[in-house]
Amino acid sequence: MRIVVALGGNALLQRGQVPDAAAQVENIRRAMRALAPLTDDHEVVLTHGNGPQVGILAMESAADARLSQPYPFDALGAMTQGLIGYWILQAIGNERPYRQFAAVLNQTLVDAVDPAFENPTKFVGEVYDERTARDLATRHGWHVRRDGEHWRRVVPSPRPREIIETRLIDHLLDESVIVVCAGGGGVPVVRTGTGDLQGVEAVIDKDLSAALLAHRLRADRLLVLTDVAAVMEGFGTPDARPVRRTTPARLRALDLPAGSMGPKVEAVCRFVEVSGQQRRVAAAIGNLDEATALLDGSAGTFVTLDP
Repeated sequence: MRIVVALGGNALLQRGQVPDAAAQVENIRRAMRALAPLTDDHEVVLTHGNGPQVGILAMESAADARLSQPYPFDALGAMTQGLIGYWILQAIGNERPYRQFAAVLNQTLVDAVDPAFENPTKFVGEVYDERTARDLATRHGWHVRRDGEHWRRVVPSPRPREIIETRLIDHLLDESVIVVCAGGGGVPVVRTGTGDLQGVEAVIDKDLSAALLAHRLRADRLLVLTDVAAVMEGFGTPDARPVRRTTPARLRALDLPAGSMGPKVEAVCRFVEVSGQQRRVAAAIGNLDEATALLDGSAGTFVTLDP
């Protein structure tokens, strides 16, 4: 099968963990041990988040007195694609040294008039208490919002329209190369009036980019991997129970947290709804350690167009 895997942020950095390079490298090593078996029999594309990493680079750039302006978010996104792509390539290559792997620095096209530019909602960077967050917002011109018990910076998150390098990624898969791409959703770009590509200040949702990429690559499976075993119906209540096999319509009807599970559910539903019209496909949400079992629905939440 052709599989697109969207790695959750916990594969790189646990919430509250100090974002040292050594900790992230060790987390990625563990993640790649779990994912390596998928590459033995399937064509695999690995995508990943970059929220904490791009936030760290943004903070460093804003604090650098040598710069007249901080580096823009498209440039920071490209930096994190290279950084995390390197870590993943090395880790998965050590697990399967006889396979070929490539990390693709790619751009994701968004609409220049997407309403998200007027309403920043995407969390990036580290967590703060409210006072610190508001102080940083005043000092650097940030937008901040509450994220659970903490506060974080938010930036625009426009909807992905196209992965610019899709044909290249498709070609690499045809040559039996395992591809790491669409890191952080891809570098956000728009088309100018002359048709040129130009970077914009935004961060794209990685799961929505993974869903778009899976559709364009004619993937058989989209796996959204996180640190929970499945989508939970009645989340946070005594009656909570895992959702196993379901359809997009049923999944969309659930009352799910908008900032965490919501985007993952939207991604799998969108992939199944669009791609399932042409061929038999499925998507799954579940734990990284059960990645292989997610393929046939023996673990996680398994989503198909028909019951």
